[in-house]
Amino acid sequence: MYTVKSFFMDGAWHEKEVEDSSVITIHNPWNGEEIFRYAEATSDEISQVVSNAVLTVRRGALGFRERATMLERTSELLAAHAETMAQTLALETGKPIRDARLEVGRAVKNFRLASEEAARIHGYTEVQEKITDDDVFSLTLREPLGVVCAITPFNFPLNVAALKIAPALAAGNAVILKPADATPMTAVRLLDLMIEAGLPKGYLNLVLGRGRVGQDLVADPRIALYTFTGSVAVGKRIKEQSGVRPVILELGSNSPNIVYADADLDLAVESLAKAAFAYAGQVCISAQRIYVHESIWSDFLSRFVSRVKQLRVGDPMDESTDIGPLITEQAAVRVEEWIKDAVAGGAKALTQGNRRGNLLDPVILIDVQPDMAVVCMEVFGPVVSVIPYRSVEEAIELCNESEYGLQAGVFTSQLDVAFAMARGLHVGGVNINQASNMRADSMPYGGVKNSGIGKEGARVSIDEMTATKVITIRHKRAHAL
Repeated sequence: MYTVKSFFMDGAWHEKEVEDSSVITIHNPWNGEEIFRYAEATSDEISQVVSNAVLTVRRGALGFRERATMLERTSELLAAHAETMAQTLALETGKPIRDARLEVGRAVKNFRLASEEAARIHGYTEVQEKITDDDVFSLTLREPLGVVCAITPFNFPLNVAALKIAPALAAGNAVILKPADATPMTAVRLLDLMIEAGLPKGYLNLVLGRGRVGQDLVADPRIALYTFTGSVAVGKRIKEQSGVRPVILELGSNSPNIVYADADLDLAVESLAKAAFAYAGQVCISAQRIYVHESIWSDFLSRFVSRVKQLRVGDPMDESTDIGPLITEQAAVRVEEWIKDAVAGGAKALTQGNRRGNLLDPVILIDVQPDMAVVCMEVFGPVVSVIPYRSVEEAIELCNESEYGLQAGVFTSQLDVAFAMARGLHVGGVNINQASNMRADSMPYGGVKNSGIGKEGARVSIDEMTATKVITIRHKRAHAL
């Protein structure tokens, strides 16, 4: 029998003594070592968590100063424990330690941004048309929705949690966090820091488990809003079951990047090599498709292949590692099969792409076709396709031939070209002279088409996680008194 964590509710962990067969064990993706154990919450327990969160909100929203102080203190504690948290990320996800440190830094910033916004939540006032001899004064208030359910992915278990939890708490909501089943440890350690930062009881609840736990949460009508990052299939089910309740869905992409004829090739090559293969390509806005103007095709390709071959694949805890393992061997096998299918269909691999368990060397493909999975679907692995084009119009058309539309990158020295592409690309964000994987966390982030609904970012998330209440006041005019 084992005593393990299961769920956190009303300021306390609920642990269970369970049989070995009921324990979910988390292994280090790099070496397979056991690093964490937990037990799933039952359906009844999840219902209790929701009930407690609802009661917490009904007891009265936190004052904005209390919210701001707690979030600011969380940011400070994260910064103070940055290296420990980065090591947790690297152990749990297989993310190279240098990238893990960058993720911690972003989370530090996002808690700070939310703390600042907590003090700036306000509405506006208007003087309305008169009613006979009376005046009417109107104002709006922003009020918390109630209970927010945040469901986070395995690839950014800390920063995406920060992007969901911090604005929800800043707005005065109670939150139920369900981390990905493969990466619960980061969420547990973040919770510990938030408790130390003064998290009030009931305002943040944590449930651990697999898909069934998420299904129970989505089926509960008492939850006011869902914010989810993950697959299109799961996102669509959440949208179907949420009814009139709002959702924020970030569902992935196969991000295009355009290199124009006048681009700074040193900048483009360096940026895109990192964007395509950082965290083994397990990033929604990885550079998956690179469109290169035919006039610089050979030059770019030669430089790009040379740079990618310099990337080091190996132990995430090694400071020199650029690419670590995929989250599971199953994921690596799927990506390998997509590569083989593309090559069988006429594509050419310019790098080896050898697989060792869930470690896969980076692969550059050319001569691909638009209907190949590596082009039209989300690979979520260390694979990039490089494709030539002739004109701005053709590049835009090729990029838009996708069911996704999250972010894109454009490399050019001409302002006219940059604006033409920025306006023509049907995506949620366009980065000029930066790759598609650059995300400004303080700005609205989200896509179109199958890339999702709604936006994330401290300010815009607070808007989505609050309701607008209108108050009108009819009063006598001064001369009538």
